Amino acid sequence: MIKVEWFYWLCGIFFVLIALQVFNDRSNPKRVGSAAFWGILGVSFGYGTFVVNKQAPSWLLGIAVIGLAVLAGSGFPGKGEERTTTPAERVHFADRFGNKLFLPALVIPVVAAIFGAWLAKVKLGDGKLLLQTGSATIIGLGVASVLALILGMVLFRPKSPAVPLHEGRRLLEHIGWAAILPQMLATLGLLFNASGVGKAVGRVTDHLVPKGSLIAAVALYCIGMAIFTIIMGNAFAAFPVMTAAVGWPLLVQQFDGTPAVVFAVGMLAGFCGTLCTPMAANFNLVPAALLQMKDQYGPIKAQIPTAIPLLGCNIVIMYFFAF
Repeated sequence: MIKVEWFYWLCGIFFVLIALQVFNDRSNPKRVGSAAFWGILGVSFGYGTFVVNKQAPSWLLGIAVIGLAVLAGSGFPGKGEERTTTPAERVHFADRFGNKLFLPALVIPVVAAIFGAWLAKVKLGDGKLLLQTGSATIIGLGVASVLALILGMVLFRPKSPAVPLHEGRRLLEHIGWAAILPQMLATLGLLFNASGVGKAVGRVTDHLVPKGSLIAAVALYCIGMAIFTIIMGNAFAAFPVMTAAVGWPLLVQQFDGTPAVVFAVGMLAGFCGTLCTPMAANFNLVPAALLQMKDQYGPIKAQIPTAIPLLGCNIVIMYFFAF
């Protein structure tokens, strides 16, 4: 059986190697703190396996997370000297390889889809599944990334096998601490759900929604999804909170809404919040960093005029088609 932990370990090794590169970069004025940031992150990937298997104490991992937060709040990680191609070299490679440049990137979704749709159902001779249960998509993404790396090395034949590490480090240093924000926000969503925030919000909404008003309940659910997504940065984290508070007890149980429509449109309403928040770093801050935009909030400012009318459309769609 192929286990998802193998790819977590691979991620951990990658971050540890990045930490070593950063530590050896004398041009980086923050090299020690930056190396500590990426090193702690890398070790956490491997150590997490032992925590899940009850073979190591979880409080050490908690200290590591606090350490990452302290380092990020102190201005780490920083940027060092970029070891990458020049603009002229990029133009030369573009002319030489043409559309072949996109092949490694296209391999990733194709292979991941094959793993999620087909290989997830394949069984070994002893009747066990080939892929770890519930992790087929993540395993597929890991395998696809490795295959894309191999294909890129074969096609483009870089001068050194360390080139992928240098490029990975360059991207990470542009993104900074925001690279781990999706993981932190996903954890925050689990904490909110486990601590009963959804039930607490449900008690508040009982006083806000007029009895028997469907439009008020629909608006509250959609707007609440957008607001909680703005706070958490992730609609998937906001979903259990608002669904436990409004979506299931009011829209489905009280007003007999169709669950598939209610929850699908509710997620779309949450994505409207994604367009408006810097907490959704992978959607909003990362593109600004990679494109080296002067205004890091430029994507958000461009998306707000679309997000607000789209949220209104979701309210209307849910009201007319879910009941």
